[in-house]
Amino acid sequence: MNGRPDLTNVQVNGREYLEMAFNRCIKCSTCKYSYKLFDQSCPSGEKFLFESYWASGRIRIAKGLVNGDLAWNDKLIDPIFACTTCGACAASCQAPHADFIVDIIESLRELTVKHVGPGPHQEKIKERTRVHKNPYGEDNSDNRALKTKHGLPDKAEWVYFIGCTSNYRRKRVRDATLSFLKKIDIGFTLVDEYCCSSPLLRTGQVEIVEELMHHNIQVINDAGATKVVTSCAGCFRTLCKDYEKFNMEKRFEVYHLTDLVADLLQKGKLEFKSSISKQITYHDPCHLGRHMNSFETPRLIIQSLPGVNLVEMRRNRQHAWCCGAGGGVKIAYPDWSVEVARERLEEAKETGASIVTSTCPFCKTNLEDANKQFSMGFQIMDLVEILDNLELNVKK
Repeated sequence: MNGRPDLTNVQVNGREYLEMAFNRCIKCSTCKYSYKLFDQSCPSGEKFLFESYWASGRIRIAKGLVNGDLAWNDKLIDPIFACTTCGACAASCQAPHADFIVDIIESLRELTVKHVGPGPHQEKIKERTRVHKNPYGEDNSDNRALKTKHGLPDKAEWVYFIGCTSNYRRKRVRDATLSFLKKIDIGFTLVDEYCCSSPLLRTGQVEIVEELMHHNIQVINDAGATKVVTSCAGCFRTLCKDYEKFNMEKRFEVYHLTDLVADLLQKGKLEFKSSISKQITYHDPCHLGRHMNSFETPRLIIQSLPGVNLVEMRRNRQHAWCCGAGGGVKIAYPDWSVEVARERLEEAKETGASIVTSTCPFCKTNLEDANKQFSMGFQIMDLVEILDNLELNVKK
């Protein structure tokens, strides 16, 4: 079958993205390297070196499957799921569909789950979240103990949406955020949050995401909040973009913690008093950087820290090399995931920095795993951990 693909019977949430790709991608290969820099940018393509592992190849796979030129089989799993959905391809692509390449890949994954199944081990994400409301399979925390410990009210203007990785794995990020929010004295509370649904969306397992989204919106509304802040880049991207994609009606604004901190700094309401005489390099999380176009805000904060020397890695901002954890890769391809993080830390070594900081607990997880496994010798810290260690001057 040639010509325009028939998508009439394709039942996926992102059907329009698949159609967009069919009509616009000409396989020019611009997506394979950083635009104009011609530097390596795609972890998947560089690892496997077959066309099917680059964005242009995945788009061709999607077209072939929908057209009937390709038959569904298990051999499609790796080309479709061995991708961190970091968005480096989208940052380089110059075609009209550039901003939607990640959506195209996620729609292809949703279609693949229906016909063949998810990537290796990714079904655990769905089952754990279905039962425990988080992808780690931990007993769901309603956060009441944390509310009591920190003396938080039931209702407030702000809700701190912790996120699963910070609440169940990287608790130092959670605790530093709680401590910092109390120091800057905003009225906030916690809610009985479920997974934001990001891990399910990234792996094409969408059956229960609307249930999770509805619950989170309801508990935030019940808390009387008009603003939500999170220190997780993945939660931030999902609450902002994906809830809208699923036509969820929100009555609250969503901020990444760095947005809140930068706003206070620019208004003269926050000043860092103590010094940290360190050379620091910043890793751009894909979900905060390329997915949400927030590159300068974290840097503004770091540059405001007394004594800090911020040194950039060779690939930064829209050209940043991924940490290797996203898109379900951490659970499906753990060895390769850490290899990607190792390459990022090798790049960090060139800066002479002793601290690698980021603004995503999942990035911290994978960078820390590589740091330990390969004895890289860095201190891996989330930015909020650095901020919480400083003496603050807060003005009303």
